Amino acid sequence: MIWAIAKKELLQLRRDPRLIALIVAMPLILLILFGLALKLEPENIKMAYLDEDKSFFSMMVDTKLWQEGYFDTYKVDSLDSLIEEIRSGRAKAGLHIKSDFSYKLMENKQPHITFYVDGTMPSLTTAMKYNSSTITESDVTSQMYFLDANASNVVIAKTPFIMDTEILFNPDEKETWFFLPGVIGVLIMQIALILTGISVVREKEKHTLEQLLVTPMSKVSFVIGKLLPYIVIALIDFYLILGVGWYFFELPAPASQLALLLLAIIYVSVMIAMGLLISLVSKTQQQAMFIAIFIIVPSILLSGFIFPLEAIPEYIRPISYLIPFTYFVEIIRGLLIKHTLVSDLLQSYLLLFSFVVLYVVLSILVFKKRI
Repeated sequence: MIWAIAKKELLQLRRDPRLIALIVAMPLILLILFGLALKLEPENIKMAYLDEDKSFFSMMVDTKLWQEGYFDTYKVDSLDSLIEEIRSGRAKAGLHIKSDFSYKLMENKQPHITFYVDGTMPSLTTAMKYNSSTITESDVTSQMYFLDANASNVVIAKTPFIMDTEILFNPDEKETWFFLPGVIGVLIMQIALILTGISVVREKEKHTLEQLLVTPMSKVSFVIGKLLPYIVIALIDFYLILGVGWYFFELPAPASQLALLLLAIIYVSVMIAMGLLISLVSKTQQQAMFIAIFIIVPSILLSGFIFPLEAIPEYIRPISYLIPFTYFVEIIRGLLIKHTLVSDLLQSYLLLFSFVVLYVVLSILVFKKRI
C-alpha cells in the first residue's frame, strides 16, 4: 500500500511538467544568482564632498579617497547641499573641509573635518566609518608640513587634523529602524502573493470558474473585481503591521502621512496585481506557490532590504531595479527614517506605480474567457 501511494504521487507529479521544471530550475537559478550577487562589502559608495579650503592639503585628502576607490566622490557647493544629497539617497556619505583647514594646519591648531554618514543601514555605516579612516593614515598626514625660510622643515603634528564622524538620521544605529520598514513590505508581499496567487487557480481546480466565464462581463471587469477586495484587505494589514511597529518598536513617524498612504496604496496594488498574474498563468496551486516563492526570495536578498545595493556587482544590479520591493524599501526608509522630500522620491513612486500598470495589463491579456 505504501508503494502504491508513493507511485501514485510520482505519476501525479509527472503529469505536471511545469511544476517539475520549477522544482529543478528554481533552486539552481537562485543559487547561481545569489552566489554572484551577494557580497557584504560594498564598493564605489557615493560621497558628497565639500572642500571650502581648496588648498594643497585638502586636495591630498581628496586624492587619498580617490586612490582607495571605496568612495566615489563628487563636489557639492554647500553644507546644506551635502546633507540633502545624503537625505535624498543620492549619496551615502559626505565629507566637509572648512575654509580655515590649511591655515590651522600651519598654526598647529589641529583643524577638524567632518565626516557625515547615512545611519539608515547600520552595517553599511560601520563599513563606511572604517574605510573613512584611511584619510588619517600616515601616508597622508606625514606629508602635511610647511616650509619656513628661517627654519628647517617642521612636521606639523603626529595627528595634524581630527576627523569627526556625525551619523545622520539614525544616530543610535538602531537595527530595528533599519529592518522593520522592510519587514512590513515583506509581510505584505507574502500575504498578497499567496492570498491572490491561488485565487483564480483555486477556482480552476474546483471548476467554479466556468460560472464566471458564462456571465456577460469583460476581462477588465474580472481583473479589477478580483483585485479590489484583496487590495483593501492588504491595505488594512499594512497599517495594522505598521501600527504595531510604531507602538512596540518606536519606529519614527513620517513627515507626511499622505505620502505614506500613497506608498501603501501603490505597493499593495503592485503585490496584489502580481499575485493575480501568478494565479492566471498557473495551472495548479502548487505552481502558484512555487512562483510566489521564486519572487519573494530574490526580492528579500536583492532589493537592498538586507544587503546594500552598492554591494551587488554592476552586472547583477539591473535585476534589483526590476524588483518592485526595491523601490518600496527606498521610499519607506526615506519617509520614516530620513524624512526625505516626496519630490526626491518621485521617480521611485512613478517606477513603483508602473509595475501596477504592467501587471494589470498583463493580467487582462493573459485572462481568457474560455476553458
